[in-house]
Amino acid sequence: MSEMPSTQRWLIIIGIGEDGPAGLGDEAKRLITAAPVVFGGARHIELMKTLIKGEAHRWLSPFEQSIEAVLARRGMPTIVLASGDPFYYGVGATLSRHVPASEMTVIPAPSSFSLAASRLGWPLQDVTVLSLHGRPLDLIRPHLHPSRKILALTSDSQGPADLARLLQETGFGQSTLTVLEALGGLHERVSTQRAADFALSGINDLNVCGIEVVAGAGARILPLSAGLDDSLFEHDGQITKREIRAMTLSALAPRHGELLWDIGAGSGSIGIEWMLMHPSMRAIAVESSGERAAGIRRNAASFGVPGLVVIEGQAPDAVGSLPAPEAIFIGGGGSDAGVMDAAIAGLRAGGRLVANAVTTEMEAILLAEHARRGGSLIRIDIARSAPIGTMTGWRPAMPVTQWSWTKPQE
Repeated sequence: MSEMPSTQRWLIIIGIGEDGPAGLGDEAKRLITAAPVVFGGARHIELMKTLIKGEAHRWLSPFEQSIEAVLARRGMPTIVLASGDPFYYGVGATLSRHVPASEMTVIPAPSSFSLAASRLGWPLQDVTVLSLHGRPLDLIRPHLHPSRKILALTSDSQGPADLARLLQETGFGQSTLTVLEALGGLHERVSTQRAADFALSGINDLNVCGIEVVAGAGARILPLSAGLDDSLFEHDGQITKREIRAMTLSALAPRHGELLWDIGAGSGSIGIEWMLMHPSMRAIAVESSGERAAGIRRNAASFGVPGLVVIEGQAPDAVGSLPAPEAIFIGGGGSDAGVMDAAIAGLRAGGRLVANAVTTEMEAILLAEHARRGGSLIRIDIARSAPIGTMTGWRPAMPVTQWSWTKPQE
């Protein structure tokens, strides 16, 4: 029997496909056969049963127990079987948070996305790739643009029908939906229907959906720009208007992976647009009204950012235990006692704070903070055309005073 690699690289992660051993190279087969212990899902263990000679350990529930079992073998040869590419939404990504690359040997197989792209003839670099496995389907909403191609991994056999329903409900029912099942295996099947006519049954739990997006009249298309139309949001009038919102987001200057506190969130529009900037963005909306907080959650889902955290409570008390943010926006309730002080205290060093005022009370606070701390102070006046009898004139909106400030490095 061939020897395993040195214990310095004790963890061997091998990607496999639905074709089992037939799709593996000689080295991967040799490593599996020589392994004293093999971890994997029940399907993985079944596919590789003719090669496994050592102990086979199926993943436990909760999954964290299996990760602990793998880590307990540090320094001893251990195989982990994964689906396709272990580092593309796979177990490799999870294990890499605990095991350095210097202790791993990885042999990937084609991912389900690569296989799906090859079946459809879609250049993968031109396709939006999403994992909706165990995640909300709403995440697809920001990517629904005319003529876009999307590959989405679903959770189970019901996923394609649920996607078809979402497409229909949001005005994309004419989109082509291709379901690719059990790719690379004996039971592979590729089926194409319009989303509006979707009636496929008996779908394999292992499936990827290819979507060619067609937008119907009135389809809910979320533009890529900041300052989305107010009508896209559910609100009761408590919303940062689109022009002011665009300027506010510019002042907040979002950067990759940052956390925002949106204090006095109203409709949640600032936090939602912050998160739409990039999938890595995070936001916490703080809102004292229970009705508005519920509306924020609905807005977050309809904009495809269900990860927006909503805290129902009154600042400053509601922000006391929150993780420190890189940016803070104060839109409502900023004149309440202690809110500004709590925001400044909670902001990370080097972080940005932007506060808008429409009342004289809040404006006075911003003028005082600017005098004390510096930063940038601007006044924003917007006027919109409106009928005046049989003619048209300019109707001014309430002016907004905006203070922007960067917290000094400690």
